[in-house]
Amino acid sequence: MEKQYTNGEITIVWKPDACIHSTLCWRGMIDVFNPKKRPWINMEGADSEAVIAQVEKCPSGALSFFRNSEAEKQPETIDVETIVEATPNGPLMVYGNIKVKDPEGNETVKHKVTAFCRCGASGNKPYCDGSHRKVGFKG
Repeated sequence: MEKQYTNGEITIVWKPDACIHSTLCWRGMIDVFNPKKRPWINMEGADSEAVIAQVEKCPSGALSFFRNSEAEKQPETIDVETIVEATPNGPLMVYGNIKVKDPEGNETVKHKVTAFCRCGASGNKPYCDGSHRKVGFKG
């Protein structure tokens, strides 16, 4: 379930099901992203541009943003070739625009970065949920 946090200027969108728990969001910005607090995102912890820079470090795309001044939220698309990268001991990262079809034939369009499970332990297959760390996946 998508959650949104705003400071009036920008809105951060968090998709927990896409999160691979890389911890890059809160490293260096604990005043904004603090997993020990509820809500875990404090939009008053830094200025908008600093928050945007931190959100752009998210490798899974679980965090994204839009400027509230935009008339309507447009999904971010990347106009480049698709790149696939197997991360050491982690997920298969796919950069670019892709369609993912589930066993029932339902399609989901993904933009920017998508993390796919390689360890087999994810509770959100085919996507990575960070379970590779818990099971000690090597590969």
